[in-house]
Amino acid sequence: MTVRERVSHVDTAWLRMDRPENLMQIVGVMIFVGRIDAARLKRTLAKRLLRYRRFRQIATLDADGACWVDDADFDIDRHLRHSLLPAPSGKHELQKFVAEMASEPLNPARPRWEFNLVELADGNSALVARIHHAIADGIALIGVMNTLTDERSDAPEDDRQPTQSGANDSGDSDAGNVLWRWALAPLTDVTQGVLSVGGQLWGQYLGLRKQPGAIADYARVAAAIAEEIGRLALLPGDSQTRFKGQPGTVKRVAWSEPASLAEIKACGKLLGCSVNDTLLSCVAGALRGYLVAKGERVENTEIRVMVPVNLRAPDDAETLGNRFGLVALELPIGIANPLARLYAIRARMAALKGSYQALLTFALLGATGMAPSFVEEQVLKVLASKTTAVMTNVPGAQQARYLAGARIDQQMVWVPQAGDIGMGVSVLSYDGRVQFGLLTDKTMVDDPQNIVDRFADEFEKLLWLVLLQPVDRLADPNAVAEDLARSARGPRAAASPQSASSARAASTSRRSIASIGTKSAAS
Repeated sequence: MTVRERVSHVDTAWLRMDRPENLMQIVGVMIFVGRIDAARLKRTLAKRLLRYRRFRQIATLDADGACWVDDADFDIDRHLRHSLLPAPSGKHELQKFVAEMASEPLNPARPRWEFNLVELADGNSALVARIHHAIADGIALIGVMNTLTDERSDAPEDDRQPTQSGANDSGDSDAGNVLWRWALAPLTDVTQGVLSVGGQLWGQYLGLRKQPGAIADYARVAAAIAEEIGRLALLPGDSQTRFKGQPGTVKRVAWSEPASLAEIKACGKLLGCSVNDTLLSCVAGALRGYLVAKGERVENTEIRVMVPVNLRAPDDAETLGNRFGLVALELPIGIANPLARLYAIRARMAALKGSYQALLTFALLGATGMAPSFVEEQVLKVLASKTTAVMTNVPGAQQARYLAGARIDQQMVWVPQAGDIGMGVSVLSYDGRVQFGLLTDKTMVDDPQNIVDRFADEFEKLLWLVLLQPVDRLADPNAVAEDLARSARGPRAAASPQSASSARAASTSRRSIASIGTKSAAS
């Protein structure tokens, strides 16, 4: 007897968002040191990945809605493939292959995931993973990947025990349904009963407590939610740049070389900014530099990115399904001064932390999963018209991990872009390093490496200012305007003969700042 399990409303929304121009699949890349043992990799996936029922189930869509159905004819060989790269089988060819995979739909008649193992000319291996967003979000998939890997190369193959989420990973929840009804109900009707149905997670998110008499002021919460609904509805479109347009089916992918997380943490700490603030500022600077190089005017330009916000409880990291909302962040591309741009982003991020946008966008996804397809189509068009990119910052393991005995050297991951959004920005930290990646539509950006290569330069500008300027002066971006032109040309230009002593001091300080970041990470 075939068992049909209802897909949650939120996951149904992701299942129905697939378009030829933008497929709803999360794309990840792992690059290993040396060749990975293909037979051991297959055994590892069979033992560890398939403990999650979702990876053995087909997602079906019909007039009655969406259901998960066990694949009676499941064969892991249909999902683990070996692919060859054209000569010379280097980074460029791998990036092209990843872009092709990002443009190729997963087979809807099978469980919607696939891993491609490829060999590189330098003697290393790479694994390209594609997993449909309806199965899980990025945070959950990072948890899944952690269960596939080990802390050392010689760990026993069967060292992992089934987890609770692996045994019961349905991820089905009507929280989106409940919260959407709550958002649409008259604000005076918001009651403790409605809040309690949302579950403990929403109580934590809203800062509510379940002790009698200790629930927060409903009127205040309701008023804040009403304000967020109005703000989202009236959100103006962001600046029109070459990053916006009608996407096609051909994608481009690029990624940077890893950067030191310790340096980024230390630099941000000295500037009074978080790691996220610092990374977002570097992304904004890279996008600005690309537009300027293409001859576009960038004065007063604002690029809006949708940033996923994890809404999971601390003990819910590995449960499959989608548990995140989105917040809209405007990147001030028009600000040339890197310090002024950083501080502007810090202020905007601080304002978003007190908002209910993430909660409401999660509810919106649940509502579109219940609504007819044409309603979902209209919602996507509205959001896409107001947005240029989707940006994720995914925290990976901070120690080296091994998959099937092979050490993972680099990791990248991209989430899909809905509607007509043509750019996905990825920042992933792993093993003490940070990697910046970009997935673009060919019709908008045919050369994403040109943007990616600017990321490190933008961080160097901030780091160089921190190394060469007094801390009290850094609080005022205008106070360092004279040095900005020199630092914008990079460390090499700054280290001119007349500033050789400063450069030597900066070199010593850079080693010190890295140690500060390392101590900060350890604590």
